[in-house]
Parts: sequence; C-alpha cells; structure tokens
Amino acid sequence: MTGIPLIIAFVIAIVVMILMISKFKIHPFISIMLVSLVLGLLAGIPLADVTNADGTKTSGIATVIGQGFSGTFTSIGIVIILGALVGSILEATGGALKLADMMIKLVGKKHPELAVELMGWIVSIPVFCDSGFVILNPIRKAIVQRTGASSVMLTVALACGLYVSHVFIPPTPGPIAAAGSLGLADDLLLVMGVGVLASILPLIAGLAYAKFIGKRVKSGDEADAGEVVKTYDELLAEYGKLPSGWMALAPIVVPIILMALGSISSMAGWTGVLRSVCAFLGAPMIALAVGVVFAVVELSAMGRLDRFYQLTEDTLKTVGPILFITAAGGVLGKVISSSDMVNFIKTNATVFEALGIFFPFILAAILKTAQGSSTVAITTTAGIVAPIMTTLGFTTPVAAALVVMAIGAGAMTVSHANDSYFWVVTNFGAMQPDQGYRTQTVATGIMGVAGVVGVWILTLIFGAAGMM
Repeated sequence: MTGIPLIIAFVIAIVVMILMISKFKIHPFISIMLVSLVLGLLAGIPLADVTNADGTKTSGIATVIGQGFSGTFTSIGIVIILGALVGSILEATGGALKLADMMIKLVGKKHPELAVELMGWIVSIPVFCDSGFVILNPIRKAIVQRTGASSVMLTVALACGLYVSHVFIPPTPGPIAAAGSLGLADDLLLVMGVGVLASILPLIAGLAYAKFIGKRVKSGDEADAGEVVKTYDELLAEYGKLPSGWMALAPIVVPIILMALGSISSMAGWTGVLRSVCAFLGAPMIALAVGVVFAVVELSAMGRLDRFYQLTEDTLKTVGPILFITAAGGVLGKVISSSDMVNFIKTNATVFEALGIFFPFILAAILKTAQGSSTVAITTTAGIVAPIMTTLGFTTPVAAALVVMAIGAGAMTVSHANDSYFWVVTNFGAMQPDQGYRTQTVATGIMGVAGVVGVWILTLIFGAAGMM
C-alpha cells in the first residue's frame, strides 16, 4: 500500500489506537505495538527480511519492530533512568524543595507557570527536550507542593518551554541540520537570533493554554489546595535541614553545562583532545551519570547514603513502564519511516509550493505527525525544501532563517503517541494517556500554529525592512 491509501490507513490507525487506549482501556504498550504491526503489514513491509536483486536487504516487519524498540532505548532509555534517579535523590535529600524555594524567591509565588516555562526554554537550548523534562521535573513537582499550583499547568508550561527552543534555537541538532541544508552553516548566530524572536508567540500561546487546561485536568499527583501548607511544613520537619543551594543545583546544572559544552564544541568545530573530551562529557548519558555522582555526594552529605540502594530500586520500578511505552512509540515511528509514506510526501511536495512560508510548515507538520520525531521532521523537510528555495522566493540569509523557523513550527505539530516526548511528559506528569492528548497534543498543536503565525509576521516585518 502506498500514496493516499497509506495516509488514510495511517489516520485510521491513529484513531483506532487512541480509542483502544482511552475508550477501551487497553494498555498503551499493547495498543501501540498492535497498531504498529497491523499498519506495517498494510504498508507492505514484508513478513521476513528480503534480499533484493541488487544485493540490498529489505527488513521484515519483525526486524523493523525490533529496530524501533531498541533504537528508542539507545537514544533515551539510559537518559530517562539516570535523570529519574537524580530526581529521586533530590526528593529524598530535600534538594528539590530547596530548588523550588529558590525559584519562588526569584519570580514570586504568583507566576510559577511562567518561571518553569522560561526555565525549560533556556535549558532546552543545549539539551534535548526529553532529557530536559526528566532533569527539571523534580523542581516542577516541588513547586507544586510549595505553591499549591496546578500540577498539570506546570507540566504543560514546562513541556512547552522545553519544546519551543528544541525546534527553533541551535545548538539543538534539528535547527543546526536545517540551517546547514539551507546554506546557513556560517550564519548560526543569525538563526539563533531569529529563533529567539520566533519563540515569543509559541511561548505566550503555550503559557495561556497551560493556565486554561490546568483548571480542567487533574493529574495523579495533584494536591488539594487546602493541604498544601500542611504538606510543605511536614516536609520541612521531615528533612530537618535542607541542603545548600549550590549542593541542590549541582546534580542538575552540571549535566546541563556539560551537554552545552558538547553542543558548543560541535557547533564551533573544535578538534583534537578538547573536542573528544567535550563530546564524551556532553553526551546526555555521560552528563547525567555525572549528575548522579553529584546527587550521591549530596545524599552522603545529608547522612542518607544508606538509602541509595532502595532509591535506585524504586526508581527502576517507576521508570520501567515509561521506558516500555516510550519504546513502543519508537516502534510506530520506525514502521512509518520504513513505509513509503515519507517518499510519497517528498514526491508530491510541489503541490504545496504556492503556499510560500506555510509550505515548509505544513510539510514538517505532516512528517512530524506521521513519524513522531521532531528532529527527523526538521531534517527531512529541510532536505526537501532546499532545492526549491529560489522557487519559493527565499533568496536571502534572513529569508532562509525564517524558513528554518517555519520548519521548526511544523515539527512541533503535533506530539502524540508515536513521539517519545509525549510519553515522557505524560508519565512524569502523572497523567493518563487521554489526559496527555488533551494537554501535550493540543498544546503542541496550538504552539505550532502560533509559531508559524509568528514566522509569517516576521516575514512581513523583515520584508518591509528590505531584508527578505
């Protein structure tokens, strides 16, 4: 199956999957895996590996499923485990509560959602949004306890902030790759500046929706407003003494700095031993392992090192379901990318050319929704758009930077069950899958639309200034 029938089959598969999870209460892991298998067979993926006449091999459905499952564990599995372990230790030592106090003193109790959104936006410039959410989630939870704010509101605000810079601002790999494809490899500072401007409307839209949906959805870890003061006082009494600010910050800030150095060394073209060391320490897995070391030092300083084994055991039990559901989402994305859908979209890209700046947005949104990965959607769309930039009328560096932003806006639209970030946000935010659709999926759709509207406004402004 290919072409329009395959796209129709994909849409039906997504609807069926949502119904299985939300309506019939079938476990997400089973639902996603079953839908992936059926969709893969309908898409024409062979039952077994096939050796073609030219010597190349076509993977069978079992191999594709295995690749999608293992690929997700390779990219994010250990990161989730280590990040969750840092979070567990911060909660056990009172470090998360200390960080929440510091954040509240900085911005005040009235706008915690703005604080976590901006915190996420800054952190995700050098750090993948998945890793960023896992790292910052303990602070989010502590702020919920500290202020009585809606847990869902802060979850959505944090997720939105992380996602915006993830798709708009280098040195995140997606925008860097798109800039390179569109001839802006030497103009990354321009791309970063335009990315900051393009972030404004999506951040506003995400914050507004976080406030809206936070009043209508209640997560599993939601506190009743009347219990907050009592809970906070009890926590302080239980800890007795909170760690210092620097000690609480280290397990989170050090990994962020290391990952930022890794990104900077790559973007700046460093070579030799310095490049190798930065790349090693900047790998999310290694950076978070260093974070765990700092967290263990904090645990020891607080006299609670004897709890480390049990904290590790409890963390592994907690993240197990998250890992398997996330990996199942990776399977669905791999099945789609192994089908003919992406090639069909590439072949028929000229249909959308008359849409101008909205063309790369729509193309990236289709690819994002279909296969789940924002980075893949960005890089694939940039590769399709690059040969027709002149045809679309984008001939200056500023115009090319705006195309990168339009692609990034499309790559936000939308995050759902085939996206690992959807499951990270949903599970760490203590929400059910149907709540995830109402929060994460809708929020990313709203932000994507706000993003492309913002990019369109920028084209008018820069055009009037003669920079297009």
